[in-house]
Amino acid sequence: MAPVLDAIWEDRDVRFDVAAQQMKMRPGEVLIDCLDPIEDTKGNNGDQGRLMVTNLRIIWYSLALPRVNLSVGYNTVINITMRTANSKLRGLTEALYILTKCNNTRFEFIFTSVVAGSPRLFTSVVAVHRAYETSKMYRDLKLRGAVIHNKQMQLLPQEQLCDKINGVWNLSSDQGNLGTFFITNVRIVWHANMNESFNVSIPYLQIRSIRIRDSKFGLALVIESSQQTGGYVLGFKIDPMDKLQSTVKEINSLHKVYSANPIFGVDYEMEEKPQPLWERVVEQPPDDVEIEPDEQPDVFTVSVCTQQDREPVFSEELGLAIEKLKEGFTLQELWEVIS
Repeated sequence: MAPVLDAIWEDRDVRFDVAAQQMKMRPGEVLIDCLDPIEDTKGNNGDQGRLMVTNLRIIWYSLALPRVNLSVGYNTVINITMRTANSKLRGLTEALYILTKCNNTRFEFIFTSVVAGSPRLFTSVVAVHRAYETSKMYRDLKLRGAVIHNKQMQLLPQEQLCDKINGVWNLSSDQGNLGTFFITNVRIVWHANMNESFNVSIPYLQIRSIRIRDSKFGLALVIESSQQTGGYVLGFKIDPMDKLQSTVKEINSLHKVYSANPIFGVDYEMEEKPQPLWERVVEQPPDDVEIEPDEQPDVFTVSVCTQQDREPVFSEELGLAIEKLKEGFTLQELWEVIS
């Protein structure tokens, strides 16, 4: 099996000015919140940008020049705090400080919300990072964890049990240990029948290869973990042979499905997720007013707007010559307009 999932770097790396392809959501990555305008106060002070919070990382990029960007994986985060920073856009203001460590190098990031009085920058990042930290069983190989209770596997929230196999020998010691195999849609778990705390949880995310190999105990199921977990090689003896082959086929199939759409376990959803600025289009509702034309036109308007001269006529009422009135109007109506 090819090491399909070894390429996942989004939550375990800090990268600067990445290509547009690396800023896109990978399979299983979900955009949780999007905030703008946000200033990268330490690296790009005075430059408005957009900050995207996913279930694996924080992405910031400049709105004016998107190739100026950064990607911060949650697994690199050491500390998140709110402190005062000097922003070119806001002056002295509260800002989000994120301290990270990647490849033995420390990086500090300072983000400032250009919108005054908005707490979402802090609450979103902190809440999603906490959800990431509390869901490591989905992503990390774990030895001697609290995964079995009273011979039953403790399923994770998004986990489904696919198969349970009794009589599986763990070949990590010279004599082997008899135990039970649990196969789910997220991971493989084995525990010793005599000691529940002697167990191993292997997420598909960290499996590099699954195959049948020869051992001093005969043919065995061999699982090799990724380099991120130390490259463990774990052997399990399953009898009879047809059961071994069907188990390997089942695990490979589940691993392939998982690889296409990984379940990272970061389950967090904004209660009220405001739309990003670029999506906030306010449509004006049509005025609920109907203008009904008067049956009788306004006398003053008709008189003023008449552009051609009319012939003079004698008015008996006034005793002098006046311009002939338009049909349908009287002198009395004109006097009422003036008064």
